[in-house]
Amino acid sequence: MAVLSHDGKRLLLGQGKRFPKYWYSTLAGFVEPGESVEDAVRREVWEESGVTLSRVVIHSTQPWPYPANLMIGAIGQAASPEDEKIKLDNDPELRDAKWFDLAEVEEALRVGVSGLDEPAGQGYKEGNLRLPPQTAIANRLITEVVHGKFLSGISEGAKM
Repeated sequence: MAVLSHDGKRLLLGQGKRFPKYWYSTLAGFVEPGESVEDAVRREVWEESGVTLSRVVIHSTQPWPYPANLMIGAIGQAASPEDEKIKLDNDPELRDAKWFDLAEVEEALRVGVSGLDEPAGQGYKEGNLRLPPQTAIANRLITEVVHGKFLSGISEGAKM
């Protein structure tokens, strides 16, 4: 679940407890029985980060073989600055969550992409943001947000 600030200038990313230093990703969760995907995204984002979403759009899916699940990628947006307050004490899943300017995220997409146990790309400077690999749905969501297509209503994931 990629989460945009109300003004579309920042992206909320979380750091799982098993993630290496400086490595952040989109948030994740599960749909409860009888719950819509959009409501699940709102609930999971609030539980993990304390951030309240208004608009939620389903972007794409990715098979997940353990144990034969389907990951659903969604992009959400906070409605106001008040909805963007991070509060991590609702759920102990994350070590950290923070808002990153899109320019910093774009730079990380260029040089800071890697798997959890892999080195960052050439040109990466220690201490800068690191992101999941291009094979991950999280990377696709982050890329979609950074390139601005979500805000304009054009989604690469929606093309046939």
